[in-house]
Amino acid sequence: MTRIAVIGGGKIGSALVGGLIDGGVSPSSIYVVGRTKESLAGLKETYGIVDADDPVGAVDGADVVFLCVKPYLIIDMLEQIADVLDDSEVDTIVVSMAAGITLDKMESVCAVGTPVIRVMPNTPMLVGKGVCAVAPGRFVTESQTDEVVELLEKVGSVEVVDESLMSAVTAVSGSGPAYFFQFVEAMTDAGVNLGLKRDQAKRLASATAAGAAEMMMQEGADPTALRADVTSPGGTTAAATRVFEEEGIRRAVHRALQACYDKANEMGK
Repeated sequence: MTRIAVIGGGKIGSALVGGLIDGGVSPSSIYVVGRTKESLAGLKETYGIVDADDPVGAVDGADVVFLCVKPYLIIDMLEQIADVLDDSEVDTIVVSMAAGITLDKMESVCAVGTPVIRVMPNTPMLVGKGVCAVAPGRFVTESQTDEVVELLEKVGSVEVVDESLMSAVTAVSGSGPAYFFQFVEAMTDAGVNLGLKRDQAKRLASATAAGAAEMMMQEGADPTALRADVTSPGGTTAAATRVFEEEGIRRAVHRALQACYDKANEMGK
């Protein structure tokens, strides 16, 4: 049985724990360190996980350690657990779920040979629809990567990428949910302006976004073809999409993702 340590019981940590257990991982094999006793007690009551007193105790003997803490805490946390990882008979895989902290920075704190993986998750993990991009470090074997991918697939879809692409991943999927929330927010406001009640407009916009996303996830689906299918020449949809193009939707999206990409690169320095 794989022993898993989760350091951090916040939203990402809690979503990961819930997904692992829903995916068949035994709660008794998951050791969690929470920021507060209250949050940890809630996780134990909900899922039946093992509540660990401290990071060192949690990671001792663990096969996989997920660091689900804020980026500024990652290096400090690694410094706390580096010795026990080095002394362990288990070749523990360390997985960072924090943005901006590079593999080089993390590997420099750990003993040489420690397998470290960097992951860029996103918040739909909370509903089991997350996207995680996985970048293996230099000491990670293919089988270790596969093991982490299999675990993360329990909370959504997973893509293995080179670390050099992490800023691009951040721009597309890491920050991506906020773009869709903002678009649905704008659709809701427009619906209210057209006479709908706000809660009704929100339901219509949200359900439409969910349905459209489901269609795009079908095998072989292409967003351009799907848009064309629903756009009759001279019809209502064509009138709307023409305005989007005239107002520069593609330029706005490109500029927004570039800004996110640049910020991610800046944070990683």
